[in-house]
Amino acid sequence: MAHLDPRVADYARLLVERCLGVQPGWQVLIRSQPAARPALEEVMRLIARIGAYPLLRMNFSLWPLDEVWSAEAPAELVGELAPIDRFTGETMDARITMEAPDNTRGTAELTPERRALARRAIAPFFERTMAHQIPWVSCQFPTNAFAQEAGMLLDEFEDFFYGACLRDWDEESRSMHRLLKRFDAADRVRIVGEDTDLTLSIRDRLGEVDDGRVNMPAGEFFFSPVEDSAGGTILIDVPTDLDGAAVDRIRLTFRDGRAEQASAEHGDSTLQAALDMDEGARFVGELGIGCNAGITRPMRNILFDEKMAGTVHIAIGKSYPHIGGKNVSSLHWDLIKDLRGGGRIELDGEVVQENGSWLI
Repeated sequence: MAHLDPRVADYARLLVERCLGVQPGWQVLIRSQPAARPALEEVMRLIARIGAYPLLRMNFSLWPLDEVWSAEAPAELVGELAPIDRFTGETMDARITMEAPDNTRGTAELTPERRALARRAIAPFFERTMAHQIPWVSCQFPTNAFAQEAGMLLDEFEDFFYGACLRDWDEESRSMHRLLKRFDAADRVRIVGEDTDLTLSIRDRLGEVDDGRVNMPAGEFFFSPVEDSAGGTILIDVPTDLDGAAVDRIRLTFRDGRAEQASAEHGDSTLQAALDMDEGARFVGELGIGCNAGITRPMRNILFDEKMAGTVHIAIGKSYPHIGGKNVSSLHWDLIKDLRGGGRIELDGEVVQENGSWLI
């Protein structure tokens, strides 16, 4: 039997005990992929000891909707969530989504239009988690595919991965709450950097800290900005993707909260299809501030890149109602801006971060 990395057991315990706080009798839906088996077995063992039910659902892609099926099925089916999936979303007590792909570019070629249809279909599955009505965690397991995207060997990537996840989250929480207190007292947030001058309002929109109870890795605090407040331009300079489709160098120009102009140097058709998904897709649903010092460079992996210290991100689309967000969309796409090479954050005219370093 292969030797189990002891960090896997620590990671599983973090997910079950801190991120979810699983209780006896809960039905915990686990969406994952075969390569994550070492962590999944540890997670299921811990859930069993608590006296709860692990409901494991495997897939070869990263979606509740299988990409191979989505490429071939009638469009009207692709655009609707299967009734049993809708029932699961309405009745589960907690959810873990653990990505462990052997191919980060997906398992089938989907047109941007089919991706948009599938995005609309799966939105109801996430309604209770987006509203924080039940505990949930999105996480990953280190695979060669993730390592390849990050430009690392697997051993190197595993060290990077666990260094970002297995942190003193109580101490990280105290640090982020101190920063959040200053933001909560502000009205206007201004983000300045390369080809970027964007202003948003967070007036009366108190933020929330992600300190290891929702995403893993954690390490951000975030807001749902006032819906009509975004104005100006932002260049998204951290490479990204949408459901396996690569998109680079996105430029968005907002007026009265709405993205009136949008382009991407690579993957523009994917961007345009996402923005045209519904009316809410052109508004900012989230403003996030990355604080995880264990993440030091982009990995073309949104779950990690959005937490990178010295970055900010905006999510276009659905906002978080539990922190005052009112924007409705089937899209929630985090887009990351690196401020470490000449950028800054201002709060009501005061510079509070410059070149990725805090001044408060």
